[in-house]
Amino acid sequence: MTRPLKQMTFYHRFEKDILSGAKTITIRNHAEADLLPGEIVSVSTFETGRWFCNIQILSVTPLEVDDIDERHALQENMPLDELQAVISRIYPDEKSLYMICFKLC
Repeated sequence: MTRPLKQMTFYHRFEKDILSGAKTITIRNHAEADLLPGEIVSVSTFETGRWFCNIQILSVTPLEVDDIDERHALQENMPLDELQAVISRIYPDEKSLYMICFKLC
């Protein structure tokens, strides 16, 4: 019996970046920290639930919000100030998050 894939959603605006390989990380809270390196995850849009790809998890690493820098912004394919604003909006009260590195399957 095949185990169902775990699922992850991204805002629609990130779809092109993921599919092109420009976005190679996502910063999430503890709710998705149970992903394991090598695991294949089904990806869909947050807004509509439309599937658009599968990704393979490369690593899951703890990350303090205060440590988010230009390197993370580059991997997220956005300017640092925009990344900090997005993180602050999605996780307003969290100081400890996780960096999930992935590649397109």
